[in-house]
Amino acid sequence: EKALKENNNIAGFLVEPIQGEAGVYTPSDDFIKKSQAICKAHNVLFIADEIQTGIARTGALLAVCGNCTCEGHCEQQETYTRPDILILGKALSGGAYPVSAVLADDPVMNVIKPGQHGSTFGGNPVAGAVAMAALDVVKDEKLAQNARVLGELFRKKLNEYIQGSSIVNLVRGRGLLNAIVINDSEDSSTAWDICMALKENGLLAKPTHGNIIRFAPPLVMNEEQLLDCVAIIIKTLKAFEK
Repeated sequence: EKALKENNNIAGFLVEPIQGEAGVYTPSDDFIKKSQAICKAHNVLFIADEIQTGIARTGALLAVCGNCTCEGHCEQQETYTRPDILILGKALSGGAYPVSAVLADDPVMNVIKPGQHGSTFGGNPVAGAVAMAALDVVKDEKLAQNARVLGELFRKKLNEYIQGSSIVNLVRGRGLLNAIVINDSEDSSTAWDICMALKENGLLAKPTHGNIIRFAPPLVMNEEQLLDCVAIIIKTLKAFEK
């Protein structure tokens, strides 16, 4: 808000609803809604980067849906924020084909005239067909709802463990995009060492920003598999407790 008040040459605000590479930083529930309102007041485009968070990952079809529990009618929910521009990728094809998308309404999209925009893989009909089929699977198999339920279970179990832990400070996330913050400095090797131990115990994860370990399992997993993963994580963490 301060930046927009001080500079009238800002065209857009590009934001991840949840920061992925930065360590699954999850903002307060009203952050997206308030950010959009500020952008609108200053005639600035609100651009949602949902390459990591989009397509059911956070327990809703889009992370800008907030905590809504609908099944695809987010525009009817008070929690929904409709960005001026929406960026999607990764999960858009269900992992079956490279595809990404930029969505916008006509007042934004029609600014681009023929010859002003090029794309190496743009206009790919196979990618379009794969993406539409993948979206059908997400809807039919209720993967957003599955991610929401399993994500709550994951954080509940890990939060129970860290009550008596010296190695983990915090569990955070939404849906099946979560992270644990390791009680050590960012330049330490502890998080990396834990990930190596996790690998030996049968679970793959990677550290980000030095002392944060991110977990983004397949959206098709079930409760039994999730609990198996939690058991591996807890077993591994116990070996690093001081």
